[in-house]
Amino acid sequence: MATQTFQGRPVVPGAIDGEATVSSKPLNPTASYGENIFGGNTTSAPCTDPDNEELLGVDMAGIILCTPQTVGSSMGGGAFMLVADLDLAPKAILFSGHIDAVGAAGILMADIWQEKPIVCVDLLGEDFQAAVKTGSKISVTEDGTVTVG
Repeated sequence: MATQTFQGRPVVPGAIDGEATVSSKPLNPTASYGENIFGGNTTSAPCTDPDNEELLGVDMAGIILCTPQTVGSSMGGGAFMLVADLDLAPKAILFSGHIDAVGAAGILMADIWQEKPIVCVDLLGEDFQAAVKTGSKISVTEDGTVTVG
């Protein structure tokens, strides 16, 4: 695959490199972190959302998650804060669309209040979502530039 570069909006800036974990479906943080929120798991972050077959069972700790957006309940922001506090949050979340207010609140509070940043870039576009595949090499810069490949 040829290298492709996308420009997004840095919500929580940061420079990271790694491999993508991709969900073509929106992420539901509350459903995805059910084992952490309700089950007391403090050692891993397996996705527990039965509606997201691409992520179900995947340990989301330390991954670079690529997804269109987040959906779900008002607990979504708290889910991000909880897994950040447990050091089990994704290393980064890259959105092809807009980040929602609840997800943004949790990601920003994890950064500001807990000093546990989750690098976050949104508005990367549909072409980004189509180009990135699980296992793709990803590079993110502080200005929201994301290179795939």
